[in-house]
Amino acid sequence: MSGLFGAAATSAAASNPTQGDLSKDVALNNPPEDSISELSFSPQTEHLAVASWDKKVRIYEISPTGQSEGKALFEHEAPVLSCCWSKDGGKVVGAGADKAARLLDLASGSTSPQQVAAHEQPIRTVRFIEAPGSGSPMLVTGSWDKTVKYWDLRQSNPVATLQCQERVYTMDVKDRLLVIGTADRYINVVNLNDPTKFYKTMQSPLKWQTRVVSCFNDATGFAVGSIEGRCAIQYVEDKDSNSNFSFKCHRQTPAGQTSTTNVYSVNSINFHPVHGTFSTSGSDGTFHFWDKDAKHRLKGYPEVGGTISATAFNRTGSIFAYAVSYDWSKGYAFNTPNSPNKIMLHSVNGDECKPRAGTKKR
Repeated sequence: MSGLFGAAATSAAASNPTQGDLSKDVALNNPPEDSISELSFSPQTEHLAVASWDKKVRIYEISPTGQSEGKALFEHEAPVLSCCWSKDGGKVVGAGADKAARLLDLASGSTSPQQVAAHEQPIRTVRFIEAPGSGSPMLVTGSWDKTVKYWDLRQSNPVATLQCQERVYTMDVKDRLLVIGTADRYINVVNLNDPTKFYKTMQSPLKWQTRVVSCFNDATGFAVGSIEGRCAIQYVEDKDSNSNFSFKCHRQTPAGQTSTTNVYSVNSINFHPVHGTFSTSGSDGTFHFWDKDAKHRLKGYPEVGGTISATAFNRTGSIFAYAVSYDWSKGYAFNTPNSPNKIMLHSVNGDECKPRAGTKKR
């Protein structure tokens, strides 16, 4: 899909190899009516699920030319904060402020969601997992009630519960690795071969509130993003002293000033499914591609005109979707009718996400 969207680098981008080009990015048709909280591509097809504060999860089909069409939606009773796909691409789950997770079975042709999980407080994040010894996909949900629960979709009660130190803010899973980020900067690592206890608990290597965690493709570690414009690379097992590190990102020095730096939240981190490089995006309205093994920024992109609240790569890594919408960091009063609310599709071309020569991909 190298010709996706008919994209070609502009002369300005070509003259600056670290400057990315947004000129060919395509807007998703009929985006949500309120802030976008999560984007999730199907692992099997070119379909994108979108969770929104307008209480809906929408599913769009993306064509090779970048055109998009809404295919399905289902509703919650309050803002939806997270969404994900089953491994076979047949099911989509949303979870949110109505304290419930709801599943739409696309494979069956159903148009009505089924409630599949419940918490005492809003569910901040939901992921599908493959349970050891089970032929059935399971869900894991993380909530502001300070618990993580595992759900067999054939049962109405959780099969297990993990008590966390604080409210769950973010969570990610890859193979047997489950990483949970909570308030007060706790990070809990779970080996899903033994899912009812923490394999390791640590404080975030970053000094400020955790915003996002994202697992490496090879499940040996994870990236952490904070509200303070920093990202950390952390391996599960202790390696040499240079393996774990953090770096500054999503910071700006105002024109004409040298002593002032504006610091922005890192809202989303995604690993490229083929190359193992990763993206960060933030409240400064920019996104960047990085090579963690070379400790090098591959590409940086211009501001998109608003906060980037969520991002996702598709299954082949040929499309990078980013949502430009209010992130609620300044409360209700700043969510004005003039705030942008759109989803853009960026064609990943050439070397944009390829690791530097000589680095080992993960």
